[in-house]
Amino acid sequence: MTPRLVTPSTFAPDVPANGDLPLVPQPSPGRESVAFDLPGVLVGTAEYAEGPTGCTVVHVPAGARTAVDARGGAVGLTGGYGFNHAICLAGGSVYGLAAAAGVSAELLARRRNRVKWDELQLVSGAVVYDFSTRDNAIHPDAELGRAALRNARDGLFPVGRCGAGASTSVGKVDAPRAELAGQGAAFRAVGEIKVLFATVLNAVGVVVDREGTIVRGNFHADEGARRHPHLDYADGIAAAVHGNTTLSVLVTNARLTDRELDQLGKQVHSSMHRGIQPFHTENDGDVLFTLTTDEVDLNGLKPTGLGAIASEVAWDAILCGAR
Repeated sequence: MTPRLVTPSTFAPDVPANGDLPLVPQPSPGRESVAFDLPGVLVGTAEYAEGPTGCTVVHVPAGARTAVDARGGAVGLTGGYGFNHAICLAGGSVYGLAAAAGVSAELLARRRNRVKWDELQLVSGAVVYDFSTRDNAIHPDAELGRAALRNARDGLFPVGRCGAGASTSVGKVDAPRAELAGQGAAFRAVGEIKVLFATVLNAVGVVVDREGTIVRGNFHADEGARRHPHLDYADGIAAAVHGNTTLSVLVTNARLTDRELDQLGKQVHSSMHRGIQPFHTENDGDVLFTLTTDEVDLNGLKPTGLGAIASEVAWDAILCGAR
């Protein structure tokens, strides 16, 4: 693929932040949308073009049991509940956690402010550090989270440089060799079993395809080629670049026990090492939310087999986000 090198931030002081500009949430459609068929699952995105930075919301109005697998040395997570009505992924690092609060506030308003125990709307969220590709401090906030939820529609997942992936990058073995990435998604149905996987790519590692070719990240301009990070580390030409994380959401309609759901997430999250190398490093804060709508029995398909299928869908989503 054609190189898409980043312009590293200078991290200068006194750059614009949210309170300095009249920010208005904008639609964030990306380059295209991936179609999926999971009734009762909606996806919305929104962004501040002045960043650019944004957020992505997966909304399940009926709620869904959730397993959370958080790895790496720099996790930014809120909620982490075992049952959720929405998952909010956002840029802005720790400041972007406010977007999830906006999603929560919007859901409360939709319930006409009813706060009886069984009326509570649960929202979990996680963030990526996307300041390294831009010279401003603009970040997703509660208003942007509200906007992303309001934009949520069924059947389509925006991909590319949009939502939480508006300013993400990969292959940050050294900042000048990083490339812009984005968010990707993929969907597969096997009989009645359905799997939707989405990921926001912002990794230290490079993106690798099924032939072992690096398709995004760690581009050496002097050589006109991408290089595997382990070679740079061995040659001593790699830096410890902070501010990375890959955020993912897996949604299935398969009816699973709590243990099976948790293990499904772990199996698929581990499989992503094939498409992102290295992965789960001390400089990453990788999180995978695995949700089930509990609608269809596996009917002969074992949970491990579902994990194997979902792992391939995850790799498809990784490659989608790198395009």
